[in-house]
Amino acid sequence: MTPAGGTPTLTTPPRPAPPAGTLAELARRHGLTPAVRRPTPAEYARQLWQRRHFTVAYARARLTALYATARLGQVWHLLTPLFNVGVYWLVFGVLLDKKAGTGGNYIAFLSVGVFVFTYSRESIATGTWSISNRLELIRAVRFPRACLPIAATLVQLQQLVLSMGIVVAIVLATGEPFTWRWLLLIPALTAQTLFNLGCAMLMARVGARNHDIGELVPFLLRTWMYTCGVFYSIAKVTAHAPHLVRLCLEANPGAVYIELARHALLGSYGRLTPHAWPLAAGWALLALVAGAAACWQAEDRYGRG
Repeated sequence: MTPAGGTPTLTTPPRPAPPAGTLAELARRHGLTPAVRRPTPAEYARQLWQRRHFTVAYARARLTALYATARLGQVWHLLTPLFNVGVYWLVFGVLLDKKAGTGGNYIAFLSVGVFVFTYSRESIATGTWSISNRLELIRAVRFPRACLPIAATLVQLQQLVLSMGIVVAIVLATGEPFTWRWLLLIPALTAQTLFNLGCAMLMARVGARNHDIGELVPFLLRTWMYTCGVFYSIAKVTAHAPHLVRLCLEANPGAVYIELARHALLGSYGRLTPHAWPLAAGWALLALVAGAAACWQAEDRYGRG
């Protein structure tokens, strides 16, 4: 082929692409393997355990950087729920008078509910973005991606430990006695931590594939808060409600963990609803299994464009 006024040039016809059905055969013939391979569930669990030090170190780094630009630092993690307690006490305790059925110590009742629910809410919210906001790290370093939502939950767990000091101080200052039931707070928060961890891994998978979910999660979490009995007694509010409505509210995982914490810390709190402990264990196991399975299934797809 000779262009007008120029020197002859040679053109090479494009090489036809191999049929799609032979790509896998070509890869096997030349010993090519995928850059990222999804391990078996047993391998995945072993890798997570091997990277436990990385997960803990990453969680500590995130916790340090969380309030690095604020003058009061991590104190804001305590001040924000306390301010919320004050606002909710004014709205629900004074203006709407929802103190009935709370055992007579509404400040302690409300404080336990706010801090315990905040633990779940923040674990789920931060877990949603734990993978999608760390694509540079995912593409640069090879590690099980579930380490990121696990680290996000560990950050919230460390903050919960600080928060419970404030809750205990409020409970004691409002006249609640120290009893053996306080020991029940340990298994209650352990079950809640497993539930939060499972939800964080599940939402990390969702957030990694659908970035629009970030606009919906805050609304869903806010709606969930109003159904968990944070500000009111579910038994009192649903006294005349249909049985199915009362059952759904009492079986709500957020309400279950709040109720267990209140029963442990508040001597003035009434009896537990039936099956509260089995429900707490069941929700924790269900969330953990579903979240781990969902996170593992997409292990070979995280970080792709």
